[in-house]
Amino acid sequence: MTTAIPKSERSDPRAILRSGLPDRYLVPEDIAEMFEVPLETVYQWRKKRVGPPGFRVGKHVRYDPADVRAWVMKRKAADAAA
Repeated sequence: MTTAIPKSERSDPRAILRSGLPDRYLVPEDIAEMFEVPLETVYQWRKKRVGPPGFRVGKHVRYDPADVRAWVMKRKAADAAA
């Protein structure tokens, strides 16, 4: 069961993560927009394995919103402990 997301929030990936899990996987452009970083930074995070975990569907990279949320929470906890 997915949470209903208002149409006005569907175009903003940050709003999607705040209000509930979307009914789609996120693309690298969504991650770049969410964290306000260049797209190349998202690709470098993936290459260095320091960013949110993604997976391949053929030649395309996708991100599960639940994994992205868990990665953010882990980062927040690490910063709070530092």
